[in-house]
Amino acid sequence: MTNAPAPSPSSTPIAVVVAGALGRMGAEVVQAVIGAPDCRLVAAIDTTAGKEGADVGLELGLGELEVAITGDFEGALCQASQAVRNDGPGGGAVLVDFTHPSVVYEHTRAAIAYGVHPVIGTTGLSPQQLQDLAAFAEKASMGGAVIPNFSVGMVLLQQAAAAAARFYDFAELTELHHNRKADAPSGTCIKTAELMEELGKAFNPQQVEEHETLAGVRGGQRESGLRLHSIRLPGLVAHQEVMFGAPGESYTLRHDTIDRSAYMPGVLLTVRKVRQLQGLVYGLERLL
Repeated sequence: MTNAPAPSPSSTPIAVVVAGALGRMGAEVVQAVIGAPDCRLVAAIDTTAGKEGADVGLELGLGELEVAITGDFEGALCQASQAVRNDGPGGGAVLVDFTHPSVVYEHTRAAIAYGVHPVIGTTGLSPQQLQDLAAFAEKASMGGAVIPNFSVGMVLLQQAAAAAARFYDFAELTELHHNRKADAPSGTCIKTAELMEELGKAFNPQQVEEHETLAGVRGGQRESGLRLHSIRLPGLVAHQEVMFGAPGESYTLRHDTIDRSAYMPGVLLTVRKVRQLQGLVYGLERLL
């Protein structure tokens, strides 16, 4: 798969801050950034106990990178902002955030305030929070991106689901993730449902008076009638299935992430494009 065109050798490498640098996704991002000739890692943020000041490269088995782990989020943003103050138009540092839903709103807002372009992979932002951040980014004239899923394959599934929704009135979505994922349903699953709902139609018209003998067994129901189901098990990475039904047939779309490296082309593509954006975008499909 081809990423964005490589920059000219004289271009200044993109300064990248990684938040959640010792996590499973953060570690992949650090490795991708140091392997990209047009990027440079300028800060690694993580709050893991006992890791303050340690070299992030040594901690991740990547060799010494001379970038110390810090738990000071705003301090790292300030440092990154100062590091690129002479980069000129279209410049600026980029924050890649894979942390936790409880802090992602504050992290995104702080990045915009410090003039660091946010690339947010952490899910859990509410529609109202997204609206607030979009307005804040517009006011600050800052480009940013909230990407529920960086997989190009998932974007293709979502587009196929939106197309199929025109022809099917019955559909349910199931997302499956590892059991350390904090939010449910996943942001990717919600985004898929939103794309299907852009038609403005109702799904799953009631055929019978249902009764759950176990609360929640039929999943969560959105206003459109779409039902979303979440599964959390060790051994899983990230998987999603959209099943459509009609008399005499079913149509199933499925995407499986086998390894987190699948997300890195999308992460790097977003890092390369976010500084040219005029505001906050939601979804990788907006950048492809």
